[in-house]
Amino acid sequence: MWESLKTVRGYLWRYRRGMFLGLACLLFKDIAQTAQPLMIRGAVDALGKSTAFIRFAVCLAGLAIVKSVFQYWMRVIIIGISRDIEYDLRNDLFRHLASLSPDYYARTRTGDIMARATNDLNAVRMMLGPGIMYWTETIFTFVFAMGVMLSVDWRVAVLATLPAPLVSVSVIFFGRKIHGRFERIQAMFSDISSRVQENLSGVRMIRAFVQEQAELRRFEELNREYIRQNLKLVRIQGIFEPLLETLIGLTLLLTLWIGGRQVLAGRMTVGSFVMFNAYMAMLIWPMIALGWVVNLMQRGSASLKRINEILHEQPSITAPPGAPPLESVRGDIEFQGVSMDYGSGPAIEGVSLHIQAGETVAVVGRTGSGKSTLASLIPRLFDPSSGAVLLDGADLRGLDPGQLRRHIGFVPQETFLFSATVAENIAFGVEEATEEQIRRAAEIAGLAGDIEGFPDGYNTMVGERGITLSGGQKQRTAIARAVLRDPRILVLDDALSSVDTLTEERILTHLADVMRGRTVVLISHRVSTVRLADRIIVLEKGRIVEQGTHAELIEAGGYYASLASKQELEEELEAI
Repeated sequence: MWESLKTVRGYLWRYRRGMFLGLACLLFKDIAQTAQPLMIRGAVDALGKSTAFIRFAVCLAGLAIVKSVFQYWMRVIIIGISRDIEYDLRNDLFRHLASLSPDYYARTRTGDIMARATNDLNAVRMMLGPGIMYWTETIFTFVFAMGVMLSVDWRVAVLATLPAPLVSVSVIFFGRKIHGRFERIQAMFSDISSRVQENLSGVRMIRAFVQEQAELRRFEELNREYIRQNLKLVRIQGIFEPLLETLIGLTLLLTLWIGGRQVLAGRMTVGSFVMFNAYMAMLIWPMIALGWVVNLMQRGSASLKRINEILHEQPSITAPPGAPPLESVRGDIEFQGVSMDYGSGPAIEGVSLHIQAGETVAVVGRTGSGKSTLASLIPRLFDPSSGAVLLDGADLRGLDPGQLRRHIGFVPQETFLFSATVAENIAFGVEEATEEQIRRAAEIAGLAGDIEGFPDGYNTMVGERGITLSGGQKQRTAIARAVLRDPRILVLDDALSSVDTLTEERILTHLADVMRGRTVVLISHRVSTVRLADRIIVLEKGRIVEQGTHAELIEAGGYYASLASKQELEEELEAI
């Protein structure tokens, strides 16, 4: 627990002045509260003296007002700070998530991350707000009340609080149980969140394969297990809280019995007896709150441990210390003996390739030959397992990836669109883009005609992940997004696979002007897409097996020539 709390120390220190002020209000509130039973004792003992009784009554009313004011500000300040810390922690968590490399998201479920960023973060806030406030209040109230009771009659005070050690033992024992069970509950909540997220993302696939009932059964099993784990926690709390109340009731019984005997023996005034009972009643809430606070602290520490697992993750792709500024690039790219292994075997192996600045190089090959891996190494989405990728003679690992990617327009194989307008998706990453620039990018990508037919034109919402657009429209939106950046290097990873050959030809015609003078890496399985490239690279099992112009590779009679022949035959058959 203490190890995980290191994370929040910095946040508490940031708000130390406000926290000190809030705790000071809490202290004054407890002092006023502790003084109230003393006024009650004076009033009871002065029942026959009207002037003294009125004076004590006025003081009691004044103390009640003072207590209320400080209690109000105590809650406003401390609970407010917990909200501020939640705000800062959520921002820092999101900032850290945005810095993590793709390999982290490849092994971590989105639903699990979402559960930690919502449910766990709320549990941490409760620990830092109500948890700290009531924990401190419990300590102050107990110390002040016991101090006064011991000064009046230490025998009654000691005997009345004999059950207190049993309370401490119960809190420690049940606290550990609560912590372990809450950790399991949070893990189950992550599983449920992941299942919901996957089902919502793949709802079309589920319906296409008629798996609605099967997924409902799986979700019901997870939900049932989640309820079962929660019931285990409830059973523990069901024993813990009544046990605390029993021990509290025992202290009140002891106070009545021992204090009553002292009054009958003439060793204690009636006012002191009433005061003792008032203090014991005052201690009831701290004793009850102790169980609740322990519950909050255990939940919060369990959740903070899960958040720390994300915060302690380090991105594998980072800017090295002293990385040189990258204000402009020529676009000369060189692969020097590059190999890439994701852990299940090499994706590419021993690739050496020099792409001159301003050259258009196409990469073709069978599925799984390493084309997308080659493309991903250029914007440094991954670092090679061995070898080096150079840009203008500089190793990419020595450059700031953020600055590097500003000079690259990258269209990935799997297009991702945000739940925003068409214009906002095209202008993603170029905040200062004008309406005219957005329209021009859409025209180059062959999307302008489609947009004109949309209900609200460029202001049409595309839906989550672009669900309202066709596959070809998504790809063309992604191409427009890359073109708008006006990059020095343009990487198109199978960016035209979802459009027909006629649309493809029109897009390539528009792109010809854009590609002129830029370094372009064009990945495709279509010969029609790559035939006009300056050079064509053929990958086979992660290695370069052929390279040359379209005419040279046709003449060589290898894989590329076979591919061209098959696709030419397919086009002829489609034309019949």
